[in-house]
Amino acid sequence: MTRMRRLAVVIGALVLLSCGGFASALLASGPPPAATTTATTTAGTTVVSTAPTVLAFSGHGWGHGLGMSQWGAYGYAQHGWTYDKILAHYYTGTTLGTTKVSTVRVLVASEAKPVLASLVPWTVTDASGTKAQLAAGSLTPTPKLTITGQPALKAPLTFTAAQPLSVDGHQYRGKLVLSLDGKVVDVVNVVPLESYVKGVVPSEMPSSWSTEALKAQAVASRSYALANLQKKQPFDLFADERSQAYGGVAAETPATNAAVDATKGQVVMYAGKVADTLFFSTSGGRTASSLESTGVPVPYLVSVADPYDAISPYHDWGPVLFDAAAVAKQLKLSSAIEEVQAINGPSGRVKTLTLSGADDAATTLTGNQARTALDLRSTWFTPALLQLVASAKAMTYGGAVSLTGFARGAQGVSLEAKTATGDWTPVGTLMLDESGAFATVLRPTVTTSYRLAWGEVRAGLAKVTVAARVTATLGSSGLQGSERPAVAGAAVQLQEQQADGTWQTVSSSVTTVTGAWSFGGTLAAGTYRVRCAPGHGVAAGTSASVAVQ
Repeated sequence: MTRMRRLAVVIGALVLLSCGGFASALLASGPPPAATTTATTTAGTTVVSTAPTVLAFSGHGWGHGLGMSQWGAYGYAQHGWTYDKILAHYYTGTTLGTTKVSTVRVLVASEAKPVLASLVPWTVTDASGTKAQLAAGSLTPTPKLTITGQPALKAPLTFTAAQPLSVDGHQYRGKLVLSLDGKVVDVVNVVPLESYVKGVVPSEMPSSWSTEALKAQAVASRSYALANLQKKQPFDLFADERSQAYGGVAAETPATNAAVDATKGQVVMYAGKVADTLFFSTSGGRTASSLESTGVPVPYLVSVADPYDAISPYHDWGPVLFDAAAVAKQLKLSSAIEEVQAINGPSGRVKTLTLSGADDAATTLTGNQARTALDLRSTWFTPALLQLVASAKAMTYGGAVSLTGFARGAQGVSLEAKTATGDWTPVGTLMLDESGAFATVLRPTVTTSYRLAWGEVRAGLAKVTVAARVTATLGSSGLQGSERPAVAGAAVQLQEQQADGTWQTVSSSVTTVTGAWSFGGTLAAGTYRVRCAPGHGVAAGTSASVAVQ
């Protein structure tokens, strides 16, 4: 599925929708920030992030939510709805009319050296009407618009042929008009409107879909193009998502061509004007209204039920996990994120998302801003915030460690544990207080990793290294002691502290089956300790130092 957008967002700016006196579709001022999905993987249906604090988003639908849901239209078509009924459902109060526009100008390339080609002899005509005949083949106009082997021609240059011409290997029907824009050559495809729509529909909707859905897409694409013609430009439309995807001849299929032919010239009308027929991939069960999304009411862009959208693989999505620290850095918060709150609009989509830190620093985004910043599929999402922190990264055998954190916007959160030789296993459900915080004390006997489990989410990684407990006693017969847990044959080292503070091994031994060890004989004056490395998931431990006079 392509172009499940149509309403890119300028963060912090309100741009209105085009329809009669309304403003036009929102356009992004630049590329969105990269999503901060650090250390996130998917295994089966489980999503995992090892970040200590994780933002989790689950949602519905894909796209801005305004106008026609493409998957919903497909669902309606499967249930016997005709294209006109589908369009009337998504664009409330509209009717079908006929356009008199026969040709559109589409910007298909803007680059220093576009490659033009024709399979048959072709003609170039300059601004003064001078014509030159070209043999079949290719050429590369330069930014000065000179053509090798041709006399000086005055821009713009118009190329025509009896067959489709190509630009950088892509064939287009109609004419190609070249002009200079700064240091690049602009290539505009002057093409019959119906040929243009034939290159759009299969680029926006799978050609294998039901005929009535394809017809609905054809009328919506034709209408959207005419409602969004560029102002004061040498072209009417872009060939990409800035308008809608236009793939030229290569995109055309028999099924989509038939849908375009069956709806020839038809457009969606409201109050005597062509409607701005926004469309998108998946609604999640209900479309949004223009008032909810932009603050400006458009009579035919209201929220409607979309029950058959459930066939979409994007009807529900997530959870998607983000490293909360990376998000805080991206949004320039001065402290770690500790609270997340969403306020929803009438359709269930997020109106505002507020992220707060420990120092009361906070940032509030609109739903569209959050979707853009985090590259979420839609604004219909539910956030959760999970954290897991261990009070210590290492402990001595027999002791305890505290695990603290919170689960905000999440219920039924439990703890899982894993040792070096085992798989993740449940530890138990965590008791959350009113703020969503928790604290639990554990006594691991070997080095253990812990994480939070919430539905399909596995968040946080707190690894606690358990070191052997080593005791040492100086007696008349030498130095002796034990290690716990008791391991037979564990390596034991007697170490002496050097003048520079480092420790040097001066003797070695192994433990008995009870974990006991000993070093006989008289020790020279100095400071000693015993180091024992039992293995089996227990890290090396050392005894307290022993002074020998």
